Amino acid sequence: MFDALSDRLESAWKKLRGQDKISKSNIQDALREVRRALLEADVNLQVVKDFISEVETKAQGAEVISGVRPDQQFIKIVYDELVRVMGEENVPLAEVAGKTTVVLMAGLQGTGKTTATAKLALHLRKQERSCLLVATDVYRPAAIDQLITLGKQIDVPVFELGIEADPVEIARQGVESAKAEGINTVIIDTAGRLQIDQDMMAELARIKQVVEPEETLLVVDAMTGQEAANLTRTFHDVIGITGAILTKMDGDSRGGAALSVRQISGAPIKFVGVGEKVEALQPFYPERMASRILGMGDVLTLVEKAQEEIDLADAEKMQEKILSAKFDFTDFLKQMRLLKNMGSLGGIMKMIPGMNKLSEDQLKQGETQLKRCEAMINSMTGKERRDPDLLSSSPSRRKRIAAGSGYREADVSKLVADFQKMRSLMQQMGQGGIPGMPGMFGGGNPLTAGNRPSAGWRGYPGGAAPAKKKKDKKKKGFGTL
Repeated sequence: MFDALSDRLESAWKKLRGQDKISKSNIQDALREVRRALLEADVNLQVVKDFISEVETKAQGAEVISGVRPDQQFIKIVYDELVRVMGEENVPLAEVAGKTTVVLMAGLQGTGKTTATAKLALHLRKQERSCLLVATDVYRPAAIDQLITLGKQIDVPVFELGIEADPVEIARQGVESAKAEGINTVIIDTAGRLQIDQDMMAELARIKQVVEPEETLLVVDAMTGQEAANLTRTFHDVIGITGAILTKMDGDSRGGAALSVRQISGAPIKFVGVGEKVEALQPFYPERMASRILGMGDVLTLVEKAQEEIDLADAEKMQEKILSAKFDFTDFLKQMRLLKNMGSLGGIMKMIPGMNKLSEDQLKQGETQLKRCEAMINSMTGKERRDPDLLSSSPSRRKRIAAGSGYREADVSKLVADFQKMRSLMQQMGQGGIPGMPGMFGGGNPLTAGNRPSAGWRGYPGGAAPAKKKKDKKKKGFGTL
């Protein structure tokens, strides 16, 4: 998500590189790039105007801190303004102590409303809140069946009275049933339409009047750009909503919806859908989203996703095995499957700072490589997985695995060799050091005291290699790591 916007903003920072301070004259080119980036991202025009005005005012009045470059200062100002526009802080879902919380879901047809209803129920279940789903969409074919199927998938009960019943009555009885059962939260899935019409709004208003929800959430498709903000404002003006859920954020490379909804409608974004799976729903944090837009990653969300999947006791055991070189192919397979549960490789990598520059081709190659490894490991016997040394010394075993997985023997040999190298490196790290890794830097180790990289080396700011220093024959120790 936000790939196009991130790339555009990158060119804005370049306009200020090499400047010694921010001034009214040198900031204009950067502001022009930011404006163009936001308009191409389909951000609402009024939001863009206000955004640029605020950034310009703050940038010209900003004191550039000693040791911080003007372009870095400008990025910080843009980051702060992005956070402000998107709402400044996360607005959690309401929960009423001692009684059933009612959540009413609204939206147009095709936005993923029914799926978002199930995703929200699963999110609440992870917080140990009991849920009941209520199916009131009696108009769309198989809408009730879809919700029942999703409910079974996430182990959440669904209340329904069939397609002949009145949606308002279904909602009323569903809420009464949830209260009688002592259920924490009831989520009502309502009917959508291809466009906003009076009948739709009137029915929503009647349901809302009867069930008196604590939350009325509008589900909007992020790929509609600034139109998502206009839609949110219309619903908010007519029936009054408490928040929005942006779906299909993973397919939106622009980001206009996320940057427009709060400012135009006044309603906060509470959740974002980032995939088709029922697990793919995340609470919306403006500061984390701003960090992603600026290509800084999102470590906090990555940690939270990992915490959901990783058992602490298992993690400690795995750490022991890694550092003592007892990590085997069974463990490796387990870690790969854990990674899959956290989401796509591309989605995970882009949460890591500095990894946003990986191209789609590179990410696809990574995904392909993981699948190749999994196929080869699945063709191994249990004994071979537990003892990789068996494969190092047995060409016949490697040949059998290659035939079973559909790859070449050379591919299996490379997997085994790379795995053994990784185990050796991990063991050396566990013993308190990392080997010199000769050859990685053209035959020398740049981190030694006598050959430390200067500010102009390739890979560092500047681009040229450092001048070689004469060897000191008397020097010992760190000079030959």
